[in-house]
This record gives sequence, C-alpha cells and structure tokens, in this order.
Amino acid sequence: MPIILVVIILGIVEGVTEFLPVSSTGHLILANALLGYDPETWKVFNIVIQLGAMLAVVVLYWRTFLAVITGLINREPGAVAFVRNVLIAFLPAAILGLAIHKQIEAMLGSAEIVSVALIVGGIAILIIEKNVKKGSIASVSAIPWHKALLIGVFQCLSMIPGVSRSGATILGALSIGVERRTAAEFSFFLALPTMAGATTLELYANRHDLGPIGLDMIGLGFVVSFIVAVVVIKAFLAIITRRGFGPFAWYRILVGGAALTWLTLG
Repeated sequence: MPIILVVIILGIVEGVTEFLPVSSTGHLILANALLGYDPETWKVFNIVIQLGAMLAVVVLYWRTFLAVITGLINREPGAVAFVRNVLIAFLPAAILGLAIHKQIEAMLGSAEIVSVALIVGGIAILIIEKNVKKGSIASVSAIPWHKALLIGVFQCLSMIPGVSRSGATILGALSIGVERRTAAEFSFFLALPTMAGATTLELYANRHDLGPIGLDMIGLGFVVSFIVAVVVIKAFLAIITRRGFGPFAWYRILVGGAALTWLTLG
C-alpha cells in the first residue's frame, strides 16, 4: 500500500477517535497491526499527528479561550478557576508519565493489550452510564479543585493503550457529579497540555531519529487529523447529549473482541 494512503488512513483514524471514548492510540496501534506495519516505525508519527486533533479544539473553542485570556488579565474568578482546574488535572499524568515513560512505551506496540483494554473499558462505560446520577456541575470553572485533581488521576489510566484518555477523564468526571457536556468539554481542554506534553517528550526522546516517516508525511497526517476532528467533535457532543455514552461502549466491546479474535487466530 502506498505510504501516502497509509498516512491518510491513520490521520482519519486519529481525527475520528481522539475525542471519542474509544482510544485514539489504541486504534492507531490496531491500524498499524492490521495494515502490516511495525508500530515502532510509526510511533513518532502516531503521537505528533495528535496535535492536529488538538488544534481542532483551539479552533472550535477560540471564543472560550479568548474569554479565559481576557478574564485572566482582568483577574476574573471564573477564568482563574478554569485555568486552575485544567492545570491541576494535568499534573498527575505529567508526573506519572515522566516517572514511567519507558514502561508506557513498551506497551505501545502491543495490539493484544489494546484489544483487552477496549473490551474492559466498554464494560466500564456501560456500568458507569447505568449507575451514575445526573451531574450538577455545569461548567469547567465550577469544578472544585479537588475534583479536578481526581479527574486528573482518572486520566492516568489512559497510559494503558486502549483505555482512552477522553474516556477515562469523561467517566471520571461523570462519577463525581459533572454534567455530561461539561465532562466532555473539560476532557477536550485537558487534552491540550496533556498531548502537548506527551508530544514534546516524545520528540525530545527521538530528536536524533524521527524514524523513516518524513516530516512531509507527518505534516499531511497532522492536517488530515485536524480536519476530521473538527467534524467529529461537533457530532460527538450531539450524540452524548441525546443518547449518552452507550453507543461508544458497545463499539469498544465489538472492536476489541474482533481484534482479539483476529490476533489470536492470526
């Protein structure tokens, strides 16, 4: 298969899955396995193109970020609380990521781990969705700092490939009383420092060898993931508002089961 086609496919996979509770990293690892490519070869590519999806958040929520920046200048409590919560929630993953970076990398090549994590995560979503009460916290700035920290702890679960960063943070937020849409949007905002940090760490670690995938192909994957993510974010918010997270749970279980079967028989 021509490399440009692989790049486009992976860019689409990243854009579609980054903000859904289905694990973008897990899907990229499975896509590499299904296409017959070595995950190690595409490791840097898979991480860097996530920034394309991150840019989609900045573009779609530019008014929110502008309001926060203006609020910080004017020392408005809501803006200060918004930034405080994002930074506090970011800390656990930042600390743990630096501490066990090598162990995390070792798991990134395992499609089997991804498959099992997809199934377990899907079951967890169904359980939480069924039992969680309707949240009363309806804005990011209204989240108490200690609950923001707890959401950050939940995010650390996503260091296991296939768990899903957005899934872990959203379900963590739901379980402590955050309303659905706010939980999803907080996950979007928290992704910015989290993925920027992960990308910086990965690029620094591989600064002398970015692998055989050239910067032009990385750039193409970046653009594709950005365009697709813009569309997906809007659709995702509409789906969870009307139907909740159940459809994504069943999707995880089906994909994880199919992948595990294929890997076992193969």
